[in-house]
Amino acid sequence: MTERGAGALRRDARHLSIGPSSLRWDGDALVIHIDETCAPVPLPIQGVVCVRPEWVGETGFHLDPAGRHRWHPIAPRARVQVALAHPTLSWRGSGYLDSNFGEEPLEAGFRDWHWSRAHLRRDVAVLYEGTRAGGEPFELALRMDRQGRWEDMPLPPRRTLPRSFWQLERLTRADADAWPQVERTWVDAPFYARSQLRTRLYGEDACAVHESLSMPRFCAPAVQWMLPFKMPRRA
Repeated sequence: MTERGAGALRRDARHLSIGPSSLRWDGDALVIHIDETCAPVPLPIQGVVCVRPEWVGETGFHLDPAGRHRWHPIAPRARVQVALAHPTLSWRGSGYLDSNFGEEPLEAGFRDWHWSRAHLRRDVAVLYEGTRAGGEPFELALRMDRQGRWEDMPLPPRRTLPRSFWQLERLTRADADAWPQVERTWVDAPFYARSQLRTRLYGEDACAVHESLSMPRFCAPAVQWMLPFKMPRRA
């Protein structure tokens, strides 16, 4: 989460380095080497994260009619192993890897969005909805099987979650007889919240990762002034 200049970037088909940290494909695993410094307290973060996709998603999705913003679920389901030296921390379990990219800043395309991903018994469910910059809503509900095939699903009923510490609005979807619960919030920022939900989707109880994003809050002068303290900028 450190912003760096173009001179810190090196990449080829299987390798990406930004400053002292890097990502590379090693066989069927994405190996992430982390060598960074925390902010605002300058403590080291060093270690390795290994992501082994159960399958690689080959389908990307446009989030706007002009195709200026795209979303690609690279590993809808993966096995993850974390081994950090600083701080001393290790963990392994299930995970997910995706990519958002486009031709303009996010704030030029969106007002807000609410996204969640749940591992079901056999499939993966992803819910994505929000409001584009012009005020038009967008929404999708997808389910992917273990052969990598996506299927459009009907959107379950909308559910309102408790607002975050910063009073950020959070929305999700769940079965008609379910009321999702926020079990833990990992990231709570003025413009963004990332949480763990206990929910029910398409007839299955599930643990979901959920995020809410507000671009007007992100663009607020006070937030822009604070960002370099959390995301340091290196020439």
